[in-house]
Amino acid sequence: MTVRIDLLPKTKYVVPGNSACAGCGMMIGLKVLGMALGEEAVLSIPASCASVVQGLGPKSGVALPILNVPFASAASVATGMSEAFRQLGVKGQAVVWAGDGGTADIGFAAVSAAAERNSDVLYIMYDNEAYMNTGIQRSSETPKGAWTTTTPTGKREAKKDVALILLAHGVPYVATANIAYPQDFYRKIKRASEIRGFKFIHLFAPCPPGWLFDPSLTVEVARKAVETGVFILWEYDNGELKLNPPSSALVDKSRRKPLVEYLKLQGRYAHLSEDQIKQMEEEIDRKWQFLLRFAQAARPRA
Repeated sequence: MTVRIDLLPKTKYVVPGNSACAGCGMMIGLKVLGMALGEEAVLSIPASCASVVQGLGPKSGVALPILNVPFASAASVATGMSEAFRQLGVKGQAVVWAGDGGTADIGFAAVSAAAERNSDVLYIMYDNEAYMNTGIQRSSETPKGAWTTTTPTGKREAKKDVALILLAHGVPYVATANIAYPQDFYRKIKRASEIRGFKFIHLFAPCPPGWLFDPSLTVEVARKAVETGVFILWEYDNGELKLNPPSSALVDKSRRKPLVEYLKLQGRYAHLSEDQIKQMEEEIDRKWQFLLRFAQAARPRA
């Protein structure tokens, strides 16, 4: 299903007064979330950029109901909200809006537990690939080779694939999304909201100050991640895994743009040697092959 951008809701849920950095990819994603779910969404937000950029009380730059909660508790709080909605007969969507640190690292035990229980929660991890709010420290979602203040010569470990880990929990819906493709993200939120149980969306959300690029380039950086094959758009829906456009057209490696087109836009990769870039290309190829084999295995049999 293609979502026409001119038919998207016009009500704004990210409003003037927020204190986000210029070009913040996370706030672009939050705008789409508001358009998709509106006031039915109640957000559980752990310590993160998202908990800070709402602005100073008593006013807020985000026009959605929000519970700001301790770092490790967002999935547990959302589970409680979901149960309250069910018991009270209230129409609402319990949504976690959390960064990569609060999801893949500090909050992962609660995330895994909610997935194991199949709690009726929509969990969205906006991934800016480091602890940006506290000074650009590395997280397990920081890519191998990337500069952060705690990996000044580049991170040595590979990026954790949280989406695949949660898919292995047997939950009904897992997807990846990217702020450069808002219609795809919108459609996936709407689809997830139709399903009972635990749903997870990994949202790629570039961070200008953390990735060291000009704020005007946020969408271009995000788009290049998909066009070069660094970030793959896919969707797992009740037993079937498939690639989504434009990633579905990039199975043929020759159709992907050179990796350097993505790397050169960001200062966090400026130190990489040609050999390191070649190793990154090889790792991207391995990821594609694994995901394609997985999709083939998950394809429904006739």
